[in-house]
Amino acid sequence: MTTFTTGTDTLTRDALAVLQPGFAGTTAPDWVLRRLGEGLTSVGLFGRNIASPGQLAALTGQLRAERPDVLVAIDEEGGDVTRLEVRTGSSFPGNHALGAVDDTELTRAVAAELGRRLAACGVNFNWAPSADVNSNPDNPVIGVRSFGADAGLVARHTAAYVAGLQSAGVAACTKHFPGHGDTAVDSHHALPRIDADAAVLAERELAPFRAAIAAGSRAVMSAHLLVPALDPDHPGTLSRRVLTDLLRGELGYEGLIVTDGMEMQAIAGRYGIERGSVLALAAGADAICVGGGLADEETVRRLCDTLVEAVRSGELPEERLADAAERGRALARWTAEARRSPSPGDPEPEIGLTAARRAVTVTRTGPTAPVTAPVYVATFSPEANIAVGDETPWGVGAELERLLPGTTTGHFTGTDAGARVFEAAAGRRVVAVVRDEHRHPWMRTALDTLLAAAPDTVVVEMGVPQSAPRGAPHIATRGAARVCGVAAAEAIVAG
Repeated sequence: MTTFTTGTDTLTRDALAVLQPGFAGTTAPDWVLRRLGEGLTSVGLFGRNIASPGQLAALTGQLRAERPDVLVAIDEEGGDVTRLEVRTGSSFPGNHALGAVDDTELTRAVAAELGRRLAACGVNFNWAPSADVNSNPDNPVIGVRSFGADAGLVARHTAAYVAGLQSAGVAACTKHFPGHGDTAVDSHHALPRIDADAAVLAERELAPFRAAIAAGSRAVMSAHLLVPALDPDHPGTLSRRVLTDLLRGELGYEGLIVTDGMEMQAIAGRYGIERGSVLALAAGADAICVGGGLADEETVRRLCDTLVEAVRSGELPEERLADAAERGRALARWTAEARRSPSPGDPEPEIGLTAARRAVTVTRTGPTAPVTAPVYVATFSPEANIAVGDETPWGVGAELERLLPGTTTGHFTGTDAGARVFEAAAGRRVVAVVRDEHRHPWMRTALDTLLAAAPDTVVVEMGVPQSAPRGAPHIATRGAARVCGVAAAEAIVAG
């Protein structure tokens, strides 16, 4: 075990303690292990760090050998956003599927099982759940990551998810405060803006966060978006009005406040990550999440030095940095204690598939022939947002190939995709797989063309089902997780 460096001063240790950096590789690099000895309290893991559950357990064991109470964080929402199963697709449906079923006990059980699997691999801090109310159907980054468009539904399922996840000893991080649902801009690329008035915000955006706080959420993640009714000048992550006056003061939240990734363009493109980190801590944030795109020691060094200099220059009060660092250490102590307490309840390895099956709806607009022979699966592939990524497979092709041997699959994009699919199918029945058709005009045009040429086409919608059902039949999964694909394929074959 590394002994804490005796020469590391308190200020530097506190600056390291508020960082949540990432790194490259499936083993911990020497610089991470050294920084853990110097005061680093937390690290963040991404898909690039994970090859298998056994490898992940070895990695977290390596980290814990250097610092037994280290916070090992991950962005594991289940559904479309998975790091634990980044190469296969998730064993759990996402929030939108759970919201459609609207069984809070099921949501709690799904989150508890996900928490058990994370804890078994040594992960004790999950940047989930999303508590955003997806009130804008054109939202390019939330969508199926939200439980739905109704604030009451989102609130009760957020609370259930927090309770389930934390029952397994994994700290929940409810996001993205004060709410990212009513946006048409992805904060990975630019600064979104929400123009709702304070009354709407209180009733809609804030309701799920109140529920999460009441459920004991150990952390809350801030959003990089401008909400003029709350603060006309600063995005949420950098706003004292949002983080300190509203979240701490009005809502009474006392846990850890974590920023969304600081290298996202909404912050990095306007302020830079160094300046942004100082402003975030001054506003009331306790932990700086950086590592999704920047995964090197130099980033950690620059941020640490910047925070130390900000304190020495008087720009950042020393007591504010110390308070933030202590909140991170307090959460680390909670997770260390939770690891020593056995998780209640029995494992439920099939709960994710059960939930996915319950979320599927099948709509028939007329008589349809059963699917009994091999089909041609045409996946209409939109560009994935950064949160979801493009590494994770999705669709129904693999499962239909298992159920109907001889089935083949193609991937298509562009307005002429419908004609190309019809030609590629060569007389076989088509299963067209779409994702958020309502957000992609090219997809709508392609599907119109295909359905005109092949009216018996089965349509599987794996995004938010906003467009009118069409197809023979139309199957909505409300997510693109692996289990959603399994459930959809079963529905196709069952007729």
